[in-house]
Amino acid sequence: MDDPYPSWSLLAQITQPSIGYLIINGLFFLLLLLSSALVSGSEVAFFSLSNEDLDEIAEGETQSGSLVIKLLHSPKQLLSTILILNNLINIAIVTLTTFVSWSIFGMNATGIVVILVQTIGVTFAIVFLGEIVPKVYANKAKVGFSLIMAPTINFFSTILKPISLLLMFTSNLIERRIEKKGVSLSVDELNQALELTTEDAADEEKDILKGIVNFGTLTVKQVMKSRMEITAIDTEMDFHELMDKINKSGYSRIPVFEETIDNIEGVLYIKDLLPFIDRDENFNWKELIRKSFFVPENKKVDTLLKDFQQKRVHMAIVVDEYGGTSGLVTLEDLIEEIIGEINDEFDDTDDIFFQEIDSNTFIFEGKVSLNDFCKKLELDSQVFDDVKGESESLGGLLLEINSKLPKNGTKIQFDEFEFTILAVDARKIKKVKVHIHSGQKDDSQLFTD
Repeated sequence: MDDPYPSWSLLAQITQPSIGYLIINGLFFLLLLLSSALVSGSEVAFFSLSNEDLDEIAEGETQSGSLVIKLLHSPKQLLSTILILNNLINIAIVTLTTFVSWSIFGMNATGIVVILVQTIGVTFAIVFLGEIVPKVYANKAKVGFSLIMAPTINFFSTILKPISLLLMFTSNLIERRIEKKGVSLSVDELNQALELTTEDAADEEKDILKGIVNFGTLTVKQVMKSRMEITAIDTEMDFHELMDKINKSGYSRIPVFEETIDNIEGVLYIKDLLPFIDRDENFNWKELIRKSFFVPENKKVDTLLKDFQQKRVHMAIVVDEYGGTSGLVTLEDLIEEIIGEINDEFDDTDDIFFQEIDSNTFIFEGKVSLNDFCKKLELDSQVFDDVKGESESLGGLLLEINSKLPKNGTKIQFDEFEFTILAVDARKIKKVKVHIHSGQKDDSQLFTD
């Protein structure tokens, strides 16, 4: 009977296995398996790098470090390159082992031989040695692994770019189709839905639900206490002066600075002082200072809440883009954004920054945050976004609108709001009367008297 596969039979006869043949193919197999391991580990290494790791890589100022940052600027292309390269290597492994199996056992070998060599042996090698082991190692040594593999991945990223772009185009097309079928609600739409579905709920319950909905949209700058409101202590204070200030403040944690408030050294926990309250003024209380937690102004409060939970701290120092102290935010400030004001035995229960004259007229202190101002008047938190600039307080908003420090009695009109300056000093607006003209809103109206 004629051989139905003459070409394959001829190939099998030509490539009869020898020791040299098996050694060369064995080395080639190990090389491919090592390549698969390195590429698989690269996926974990690159995509598990934290911001701190990237800062460390950038500070090293190496060529490999620059390539790591460059590759992560296009994460989709990086992932496509790694997946394509990994699949090409795995296909090469399967193809190689198939031809070696044919040369050893013959092309008609089936059953137990195929199962042992191809299904079990090759699959185990690829999954365990080519995937699991390198990914576990790369997760522990992600910085070093990514630096080592960056030049190779960058090279293949260029070579495989046409295929990567095709995959990315297909992926983006699928994502857009899924997004169209999905449901996406804005914060305003969620607030409207709450109004419709909680008509029978108590006002307190509505406020909590609204607080939860709006929580993720707030930044630290919107809820913090400004630097002018921070109670802090100088490292030059002696122990008696320190205890006197602590007694007057009523706080359980106080920031400690050296020379200026922009140079925060740490935070002093009052409970740490309790064993030493009988010491004299020469007691070295600075040894009790704990490390402070710094956060940027634009950090989202929901992320900060998770940081507080993970780091087990209740206070963070807010810094601006230049590293100066911008304000202070506590765990209590974050919780109040959801459940409302929390007053303890040390708090003045009267709202010192808010006074209602009638249903349309109110008096506020200039330092009140725009976030609190909008909450008190039940306004959309974004109503002043177009004119507030970088300011987050009522006084700052009026300075942005007026372009200069107004005098007492100055009236500033914006939309339906009429602001009358009641008190001002040489540096800031201290007190403002707010009158709301109902039904007269005009987005183009913006002037001062």
